[in-house]
Amino acid sequence: MPPKSRRTGRTKQEIQRLRAALANPVPAGGVGLRVTDAPGYPLAIDPSEYNCSLLAAQLADEWIEYVAATGMTVQAKVYAQAVNRFCEYVDTHHGEAAVKTSLADSDLFKSLVGWELSLPKEYAEGSTRPRLISGALRTLIVRRDDHRERHVAPELARLARGAALIGWGETTERDEFTRKEKRALVRAAWQSVHATRTRLRDGWALAEQGRHPAEGSWTSIADLLWGLSRDEITPDDIRRNLPLPGQWPAELLAFAAGDGILVPNNARFSLCCKLFLQLYPAARDLHAFRVLLMDATGHASEEVTSFGESEVEFLPKGVRLTLRKNRAGLLRHRAFRDRPASAASEDGDGDLIVNWPRREASEVVRQLLEVTERVRAKAPHVADTLFVSASVRGSFTAVFGRWNPQSGGASFGHWLDAMGVEIAGDRNIGRMRKSVKVEKAIISEGRISDAADDHTEETFASHYAQGTTLRIMSGRTITTAQQHWLDRALARVDGPTVVAPSDDEDPGRDQLQEAGLSPDEAEAIMTGQLDMGVSHCRNPYESPFSPPGELCAVAPLRCLECRNAWILPSNLPQLLLFEDHLKRLRTRLAPPVFTRLWGQSWVNLRAVIADRTDEEKIQARKHIDAGEAVLDLPLNANTEFDT
Repeated sequence: MPPKSRRTGRTKQEIQRLRAALANPVPAGGVGLRVTDAPGYPLAIDPSEYNCSLLAAQLADEWIEYVAATGMTVQAKVYAQAVNRFCEYVDTHHGEAAVKTSLADSDLFKSLVGWELSLPKEYAEGSTRPRLISGALRTLIVRRDDHRERHVAPELARLARGAALIGWGETTERDEFTRKEKRALVRAAWQSVHATRTRLRDGWALAEQGRHPAEGSWTSIADLLWGLSRDEITPDDIRRNLPLPGQWPAELLAFAAGDGILVPNNARFSLCCKLFLQLYPAARDLHAFRVLLMDATGHASEEVTSFGESEVEFLPKGVRLTLRKNRAGLLRHRAFRDRPASAASEDGDGDLIVNWPRREASEVVRQLLEVTERVRAKAPHVADTLFVSASVRGSFTAVFGRWNPQSGGASFGHWLDAMGVEIAGDRNIGRMRKSVKVEKAIISEGRISDAADDHTEETFASHYAQGTTLRIMSGRTITTAQQHWLDRALARVDGPTVVAPSDDEDPGRDQLQEAGLSPDEAEAIMTGQLDMGVSHCRNPYESPFSPPGELCAVAPLRCLECRNAWILPSNLPQLLLFEDHLKRLRTRLAPPVFTRLWGQSWVNLRAVIADRTDEEKIQARKHIDAGEAVLDLPLNANTEFDT
């Protein structure tokens, strides 16, 4: 009897037959499917890999239909991962009974709960991945339940439609590039574009000087470029016809080595890669165009790399592009106008430079069309993007196709290193998008409705308003507003001026004048003409509590809240008596009423008395006990109402 797989319980022949069935698409209700994500890698769910093959096939059918209906690309692998992870969990916990498990089985309820609760254990704390995976599986279950012909256990359907059992976790929003970093990125991008165009122009010019290597030489750079540019030879022909590296001329060795060291075993492959670089743009070259398009348009990376030649319309003063945003399912036609040719821009160093850096989207698109023209001609199957590149695989096969920004040695980080651009923090191109959003917020003076532009205001506030620049701007705005009202509050002094005691018992006229009083006011205070009971008044006819020109009607009850009051050291006995009066009121009035009527006076009085020494207070009490100090209060001061 043929041995069975430990994992699936099937024989090797059965597994091979099921896998063979997956080689071709199957209709809904079949056992498997195969789709392709954005970079071109195949995705597959193989029900034969699981004991719960019926359950896997049901979820796989929903997956392929959902992918076809939505047109999703990269996100498809999240759903595939959810199906595979759930089936692995069911196999582990159901054992041999997993063979009969299906979505119509009510016993699957506990398994779904247990699987969902176990997801966070496999990821870092705060990760959003567990919720994303569980939500994907719930979507497939709900979709199957929506079909009348496909039965789902009611308990399972209610769980899938209900609230999630795990949270979303926490995400850390990326910060935008600093203005210095963004300026360096744009400059480096233009330098990279210029270098790429120069390299390709020189490469094709050199190819025109060559001939077929069979007639010329297989060690001649011009002849090799001639053959490759006209498709007369292939990289594999070069591999087979080149002599050993030790027999290469010095010029060819230097060309193949470039800026590095040539390894003999890899010399032929390095040479083919260098030859292709002279004729076609490589993956690393296209990062510069993406940076410039994001800077010029303000749109996301996936949008500026998602339009083809047929979706470009040049205008008399600009360009109109068709932009796709797969995540939001949006298709937009946007026109980007050029700035006047004579317009000058101010560089970050303060120098005025005409048209540098060029930020017109039309100019970037024109140069991108020129650079990728020959690659697009050799890759007619890629018509939805201008971002195409050429490369040589390890099998010495030429590849012309869609740009992969994460290919080995050609990521955004590698481009930054090659261009000598230093970036603090995460090396992610998405930060360029946020930098442009910050610029819009600055130009629109903080109006979210204008800065949000192609987002809802809620999305802008949650994803783009958290950057350092906008936080600093917000902080400065708040600080400025606070300082404004603080200055106004300081300009309106609602309290008395306290004259500190000197070596003498009372200050002299000179000291009062130095404190801000006129000679007449100082004289009147010294002679007691302006004594109001608990303080002296600078001008009783300019009271803030009475109409101008009328004698103050609230003295001495409100003197401790008046900006005209001047408290001298000799007023301490009356202040102590007034304190005793307010203490009695505190015992008779409810706290809210006392605070409303006497709160400010009480605070100011306590502050004035606290500045006096214990000896001064004892001496003032002796004056009070001897009857030398009396506090004259109006009759209504002894009657208080709670209303």
